[in-house]
Amino acid sequence: MARRGAFITLEGVEGVGKSTNLVFIGAWLQKTGKVLVLTREPGGVPLAEQIRSLLLHDAGKPMPPLSELLLMFAARAAHLDELIWPALARGEWVVCDRFTDASYAYQGGGRGLSPACIGDLENMVQGSFRPDLTLLLDASWEGTRARREQRGTTDRFETEGKAFFDRVRAGYLERAHAEPGRIRIIDAERELPEVHAQIEKELSIFCNSFYNQ
Repeated sequence: MARRGAFITLEGVEGVGKSTNLVFIGAWLQKTGKVLVLTREPGGVPLAEQIRSLLLHDAGKPMPPLSELLLMFAARAAHLDELIWPALARGEWVVCDRFTDASYAYQGGGRGLSPACIGDLENMVQGSFRPDLTLLLDASWEGTRARREQRGTTDRFETEGKAFFDRVRAGYLERAHAEPGRIRIIDAERELPEVHAQIEKELSIFCNSFYNQ
């Protein structure tokens, strides 16, 4: 029977460079011989991608925060059942662009929903399942300005302003300080080679510890 693979998540606010660094993480892990699945949230499987379209589309009026949270977890349930859990059971490593920490940061910190409400859904959908490692790309609103301006506004979340993203960042950092063993903070305001060096260090430490469990 194959040993369960590792589940690694990548988190951070808009403009921190998640897409670029997800490619780097995937390439680094593949060089070490891992069979790898790269995925994202919300999304990753057809039903979740349909829900993603609902979540990101700007319909011209705000979506109720609780509706947003419930849709996130509806997509997550399909993602887990159809992709993440089967891949891990086959011994593959899964790297996911965002996961439940994003719900605590965005719908909790950003929208003001209670952590207890999010935790109830987390336990209902995931049980005791949590990421093995989370890399949090951390940067200030000012530090991500150039990337945001280059990319432009593409979805409903990206139309939010500084106050919203300051709350989201604070929510992420609160999670990281509460779970320092799992969530490793990466200073994403440094030059890209320095960011990659931080990530490589954390991946090396994690891989050595994961195999020695």
